[in-house]
Amino acid sequence: MTLDRFYPIFDHSDWLRRMLPLGVKLVQLRVKDQPDQKVRDQIAASRDLSRAYGAVLVINDYWQDAIDLGCDWIHLGQEDLDDADLKAIRKAGLKLGVSTHDDDELERVLAMDPDYVALGPVYPTILKKMKWHQQGLPRVTEWKARVGDIPLVGIGGMSVERAAGVLEAGADIVSAVTDITLNADPEGRVRAWIEATR
Repeated sequence: MTLDRFYPIFDHSDWLRRMLPLGVKLVQLRVKDQPDQKVRDQIAASRDLSRAYGAVLVINDYWQDAIDLGCDWIHLGQEDLDDADLKAIRKAGLKLGVSTHDDDELERVLAMDPDYVALGPVYPTILKKMKWHQQGLPRVTEWKARVGDIPLVGIGGMSVERAAGVLEAGADIVSAVTDITLNADPEGRVRAWIEATR
């Protein structure tokens, strides 16, 4: 299965309700700091919405809930990998995407046979404080040469205007968060993203 080149990340199923009808085909639900039942409700609602619109849903971090609720994809950060049961994830048939920021992390992840590798931040990001400085486009090209056929996701400081350069540098997929959620016209921004990546 080929993943779409545009990969927005949202923190609530309400965003999926708004954006999936516009043609989003790959989306991540990243819920942070919510009670367990709220997290499960969000995952279940997002699962149902994604299936209704024929979109691939990736659940960030909550791999046990993703298994329990019959989801198809999970995304894990490096810290999440320390606690995750990769055997259980694979046994349940979940596909796995993983964040990487440096050589050691990439080597660790490639040994897990991931279904995609994310590299970030490609550009400076306002979303979270990171110890890594921007990776830049040459690093995208280098990472793609190293991951081979595994889809490479460029993330961090992404905008519609930067998408083409990141794809040309070697990324297969470009992921965006605040470029959409902080935009005065999120729907219009998503339409522009879809146009820029298809």
